[in-house]
Amino acid sequence: MKLQDIALIAATFLGLFYLLKLVLGFFSWVWVIFLRPPKNLKNYGSWVIITGSTDGIGKALAFELASKGLNLILVARNPAKLDATVKEVQDRCGENVHIRSIVIDLEKSKGEDISNKIEEAIRGLDVGILINNAGVAYPYPQYFHELDSEIMQRVMKVNAESATWVIRAVIPGMMKKKKGAIVNIGSGSSVVLPSYPLYSIYAATKAYLATLSKSLSVEYKAHGIDVQCQIPLLVTTKMIKMKKSAFLITSPETYAKASVRWIGYNNLCSPVLLHNLQWLILNAFPDSFVNWCAFRHLLRMRKRELEMDSLKKAI
Repeated sequence: MKLQDIALIAATFLGLFYLLKLVLGFFSWVWVIFLRPPKNLKNYGSWVIITGSTDGIGKALAFELASKGLNLILVARNPAKLDATVKEVQDRCGENVHIRSIVIDLEKSKGEDISNKIEEAIRGLDVGILINNAGVAYPYPQYFHELDSEIMQRVMKVNAESATWVIRAVIPGMMKKKKGAIVNIGSGSSVVLPSYPLYSIYAATKAYLATLSKSLSVEYKAHGIDVQCQIPLLVTTKMIKMKKSAFLITSPETYAKASVRWIGYNNLCSPVLLHNLQWLILNAFPDSFVNWCAFRHLLRMRKRELEMDSLKKAI
């Protein structure tokens, strides 16, 4: 057999292998998005901890998980908003759902104090799931050198350090009973996009959560603990200052419904279908092009916010 014939056969097999891989990947994606059944979350335990539970995704997840009969431990810094959220969930879901609240300022509390307070509050409870949702961002797009120390400290403390200490509080109990699920709410700014200029520290803290989640997933899989980082793109929360959902921007309620279907599965995922599609599309473009588009978009946002701020000061 000639060398050219061998090369042609090898190329044919490689092409068929690549095509088969694409086809299997597509059917796997269809299964995961549309057909895969959600896990019975009660199998992890009867209680769920949710940080950042009084607004946005955290609040929507509280309603969604309570509707499935899970008891809630809601964590937030504002006692009045926390009490109002507890009442709202209780009124909608009835007395069959038990709710407890923990008031913690994740920005101002020391790491060990956060961990100790949560350990004390959950002692004796069958905590099966932790959702680390609390997060903060800049008030508007800013260059790194413009950030004041207070904003820098707040973003790093809440998004990364405090989230780590909350995880530290629940891991021992989950290991003891050999089951549990930890969900960290990340961001498309750190995984989907190659960079996120003018929000550099925010994106970096969310990248930390993604890496932490993937590593802990490997560490604790043998102990029955599923660790996952969910990657939302645009959701109508206070963070992105949009009140209405649109074609590519989903509501917290829609996100929450999709989110619970993924708990316990992939260690890195984007639960919403439209977010998944955006991820696929963005990956098809060169990083340099995506960086250029993101930077121009955020510069426009920055200009608009500065103009609005100047108008307010003038008034």
